[in-house]
Amino acid sequence: MIEFRNVSMKYKTNGAVALDKVNVKINDGEFVFIVGASGAGKSSFLNVIMGQEKIDSGEVYVNSYNLRKIKKRELPYLRRMLGIVFQDFRLIPKMTVYDNIAFALRVIGMGERKITKRVRYVLKLVDLSEKAKNFPHQLSQGERQRVAIARALVNNPAVIIADEPTGNLDPVLSGEIMSLFDKINALGATVVVVTHDLELVRQFDHRIVTIENGRIVSDIPAKASAEQPVKAVAEESEESDAEEAELEDAQTSDEEYIEIQGDEDDEAIDIDIDEIKESMQEG
Repeated sequence: MIEFRNVSMKYKTNGAVALDKVNVKINDGEFVFIVGASGAGKSSFLNVIMGQEKIDSGEVYVNSYNLRKIKKRELPYLRRMLGIVFQDFRLIPKMTVYDNIAFALRVIGMGERKITKRVRYVLKLVDLSEKAKNFPHQLSQGERQRVAIARALVNNPAVIIADEPTGNLDPVLSGEIMSLFDKINALGATVVVVTHDLELVRQFDHRIVTIENGRIVSDIPAKASAEQPVKAVAEESEESDAEEAELEDAQTSDEEYIEIQGDEDDEAIDIDIDEIKESMQEG
C-alpha cells in the first residue's frame, strides 16, 4: 500500500513547489498510471516513494513504513520492497544479462544456487532465457528494457515502479513492454508507471492519476476491477541440474563484482542509483 496524506514539498534548489497538498492511496495489487507534462511533479512523486526526497509537510506511507519518520538505516529495507525500472535501462556494460540481474542478490549475500533459480524464473517471465550470456550492447532497445524489468523483479518486490519505461522505445515495443507490466501485475505485484504517453495509456484499462503543477487534478479508476491473485512474482521453480549448469555458465568469468558472503538475515546493504551509475562509469 502507498498513501500520500496532504503531502507538500518544494524543490531544494529553487524553492519552487514540487508537490502541493497531494492526497492519494494506491492499494496492494493495483496498476496505476501517473501522467502529466514534464515538470508536473511526477518524478518528485516517485522520489518520495523511493525515499530519495524528504517532504515538507504531510505523511507518506509505503507498506509498513512512515517515510516522514523513517530512519536512514531502514531505507535499504524499504528499497528491497521496491523494484525500479528506469527509462535509460542503467545496465552495467561489462556484465552479462545474467549478472546484471543477479547483481543485487549477490550484494545482499544470497547463495548462488538460489540466485540461479530466481534469475532463471525472471528471465522466462520476460522471455529472455536465450539471452542470459549476452552483454547489453548485443541486445535491442526492447530487450535491454526487459532486462531492466527482470532486474527489478528478481528480489520479489511488493511494488514495481517504472519511470517513463517506454520513453526510448517505438510504439510497438512500448505496447509490448506495457503488456509485460500487465502480466507482472496479474501475478500480484503493485505496479506504478509514470508516463507522458497518453496514447499508450488509453490502450490499457488501469487507473489514471493526473498531476499538474504538483497537484492531483484527476483520478480516474479502471473500468474493470477484478481482484488479482496474490503470489510471489519471483517465485522459485524446479529445474534440472543440466538447466541450472547452463544458466550458471552465463556468469562472467572475470571478477567484476564483489560477492558478499552471508545470508538474507544479515544487515541490508543499500544499492542506490548512485552506485549503479558508478558501476556503469567504471564499465
